[in-house]
Amino acid sequence: MSDSHPALHALLGRYSVGPKHLRAPGPSREELGLMAQAALRAPDHGELLPFRFKIVQGAARERMAALFAAAARAAGKDEAAASLDAQRALHPPVTVAVLARIDLGHPLVPAHEQWACVGGALSNFLTAAHMLGYGGKMLSGAKVRDAGIQAAFCAPGETLLGWIALGTPARRPSGPSRKGGVDEALQDWA
Repeated sequence: MSDSHPALHALLGRYSVGPKHLRAPGPSREELGLMAQAALRAPDHGELLPFRFKIVQGAARERMAALFAAAARAAGKDEAAASLDAQRALHPPVTVAVLARIDLGHPLVPAHEQWACVGGALSNFLTAAHMLGYGGKMLSGAKVRDAGIQAAFCAPGETLLGWIALGTPARRPSGPSRKGGVDEALQDWA
C-alpha cells in the first residue's frame, strides 16, 4: 500500500486485542475524549446520539469485578468460575461500557438506522484507540443480560451492548484477514 494514505494503512492494520494481552498504561482521559469525538463522527440521522460510553477505571474496576462475580453466581457458576469472571473485569487497564438508547417511536429515524449509528460509533471508537497506539476488543456475552449489571450501567430505556477492553498491547496484534475477505464483503448487485 502506498504511503500516501497513512490513515487508511493504520486502519487496515487494526485487530482486536483481547484483555489478557492488554497492559498498562491505558488511555488517558484526554485520549478517551478523542475516541469519543471519533465516535461522534458516525452517521447519525437526526442527530439522536443513540449511544453513550461509561468509563470504568481505578476503583470502579473492583466494583465491576464484584458485579461480574455476582452475575456468574446467579448464572449457576461455581466460586472458581465466579472468581475468573471477576479477574477478567480487572485485567484491562480501562474498560468502556457501550450503551445504546434507541428511540423505537421516532417519527423520522427508524430503529435500524439508530442501531447502524451505534455500530459506527463503536467502530470509530475502536479505530481511534488503535490509531492512538492502544489495543482493544469489544466483549459481551451473557453478562450483558444480567439484571444487576444492567441496573448498574443502564438508565431507563438503555441497552447494554457490552464492554470495550482497552490498554497497551503486550504483543503486536496480527492474524489472518477477516473470514470471507473482500470478495465476500464487496459484491456487485445484478
